Amino acid sequence: MTQNMADTKILPLQGVRVVEFTHMVMGPTCGMVLGDLGAEVIKVEPLTGDSTRKLLGSGAGFYPLFNRNKKSIAVDMKSAQGREVVLKLIATADIVSENFKTETMQKLGLDYATLSKLDERLIYVSHKGFLPGPYDHRTALDEVVQMMGGLAYMTGRPGDPLRAGSSVNDIMGGMFGAIGAMAALMQRATTGKGQEVQSALFENNIFLVAQHMMQFAITGKAAAPMPEKISPWGIYDVFSVKDGEQIFLAVVGDTQWGVFCQAFGFADWQQDARLHSNNDRVRARPWLIPELRARMAPFAAAELAAVFEQHGLPYAPITDPQHLFDDPHLQQTGGLAPMTLPDGRDTVVPLLPLTLAGERLGLRLDPPRLGEHTDALLQAVGYDAAQIGQLREDGVVL
Repeated sequence: MTQNMADTKILPLQGVRVVEFTHMVMGPTCGMVLGDLGAEVIKVEPLTGDSTRKLLGSGAGFYPLFNRNKKSIAVDMKSAQGREVVLKLIATADIVSENFKTETMQKLGLDYATLSKLDERLIYVSHKGFLPGPYDHRTALDEVVQMMGGLAYMTGRPGDPLRAGSSVNDIMGGMFGAIGAMAALMQRATTGKGQEVQSALFENNIFLVAQHMMQFAITGKAAAPMPEKISPWGIYDVFSVKDGEQIFLAVVGDTQWGVFCQAFGFADWQQDARLHSNNDRVRARPWLIPELRARMAPFAAAELAAVFEQHGLPYAPITDPQHLFDDPHLQQTGGLAPMTLPDGRDTVVPLLPLTLAGERLGLRLDPPRLGEHTDALLQAVGYDAAQIGQLREDGVVL
């Protein structure tokens, strides 16, 4: 199933070929970004397939989301014939992307040091837990680096560290890998040479909490976890209202404060010298927020939303992810693209959060079935039908 500008427009990375050896989230995210931007991305999988194809629970969405706009070839890379197949594919590539252990790629002869000797123009993107240094021998997961990198501390309540509700480091680590790959492509256009790009979970996490590090550098005071933080705004909270509903409401400036007070008839607060400026309201939060909760409680969430929207004030419903499939903004702006899953079911999937020339980047290829493109890719690098049949009979490809 295909759609949007992908079929009719020349995409930015059209003509770029990526061969990826990736699994889980970080590496596949890099390939997804490059593929969405028009690159031909070839996913090299073991004969058993990427392990995320079979994940349950919170991992069930990994494979279809992060492996769209890719082709799949299934190869036994431990065999000599399989490595020959892979090297022929790499010989046609601009970019190789991987997120396996360094030793694994070295044993297969697929590390940067080896491949760069075969092609100095090759760009090699390596996604790891840590950049080279004292920690690089450790096994990292998103949750590991969130705990050791301060993000879980900032997300949870004091004494109760809590991982963020998405694979933030995996996804952003893959995005930075893609950014590095595109930068390397631009530099290659000038120098004629490729290079190794490294992206890492831990360093990504440090970038995410850097604002809190710098807060301490500037103020000398440690950042409090988000549930206990001192908000820079007078009103910036989730409120429980009529019928047990919840809504996020914000009033983030003095002009908005005046609008807010007039909209709700709070003349007493508008005239209260203790609430004159935003900083005054921040200092008044210990008594202001409880009183505001009492004043907001009789309203339905929809009533508050209508008033805030009418007056251009920030607000948000508290939404579960599954309800976003029905979000009118996403539906009307093309933010959700039709997709056929490898098992044949149809769904929709969120696209990259950007437009090019006013259009969203759509799907050119559904997430592939295991080995879906094996024959076509082998033919393109010189194997004939008989040779492909023999490779399949020998258990080299699927």
